[in-house]
Amino acid sequence: MSLLFRWSAHLPLAVLHMVGAVLGWLAYLASPTYRRRFRENVAQAGIAPRQARRAIAEAGKLVTELPWLWLRPRAEKLPKITWQGVELLEAALAQGKGLVFMTPHVGSFEVVPQAHAARFSAQYGDMTILYKPSKFAWLDALLKDARSAPGLEAAPTTTGGVRMLLKSLKQGRVVGMLPDQVPGEGQGVWAPFFGRPAYTMTLALRLARQTGAPILVALGDRLPWGRGYVIHVHPLQLPLDQGDEVAAAALNAAMEDLIRQRPGMYLWSYARYKQPRPESRP
Repeated sequence: MSLLFRWSAHLPLAVLHMVGAVLGWLAYLASPTYRRRFRENVAQAGIAPRQARRAIAEAGKLVTELPWLWLRPRAEKLPKITWQGVELLEAALAQGKGLVFMTPHVGSFEVVPQAHAARFSAQYGDMTILYKPSKFAWLDALLKDARSAPGLEAAPTTTGGVRMLLKSLKQGRVVGMLPDQVPGEGQGVWAPFFGRPAYTMTLALRLARQTGAPILVALGDRLPWGRGYVIHVHPLQLPLDQGDEVAAAALNAAMEDLIRQRPGMYLWSYARYKQPRPESRP
């Protein structure tokens, strides 16, 4: 499997995205559990099925684009990646308090750290991102390499990893995480997400509160026919002084707005409402 993954990195991005679109639909049609969760989450959000249908193919592209994003030479990737709102990122880092970069399950969230490392690491230092080991050994090895590529630093989801994130912010660097990923038990609070309680991470809130680091959201949109990506940077203001429950609710509300703008790009199959797994608290 590892050899196939590495070989596919040599394919054009357009081909990988076409294959991904097919695989996305095959997975949807073959799995009743997948279809049920997809439809339930779309209905919970009040999104019309036709608006979310594109997300079936996009979920497949999310998988097949990984070899290209992780393994292709940086010089080949950079011409295919553009930024919008980059001035927000530069202004935030100019404050010297670091930056918490939120990348939700919308579009190509894997392109964001790769693009940031390529464009900004020389000026602002490595980007530190949370890393959760995969249950597949071959994928875990690739994931570690991708998360530790030049310009990136991998922080495990442990107490030591949290210390790494805090150190990065104190050094004025960027940390990245998924704001809509279900954290381990004891690492979040229950907050409404499209009208239903969802266990929501508090780590980013605590880091921003402790360091004064600003928070931004980055979304990676795929361009048609494999032409590349556009990364959109958005400001995010949260009531950090009102406690985790209030701040988490505001965070989820902001994610809802972004998802409503791009219903065909959200990972609707993600088990957002699942119970958190028991883990050691950071």
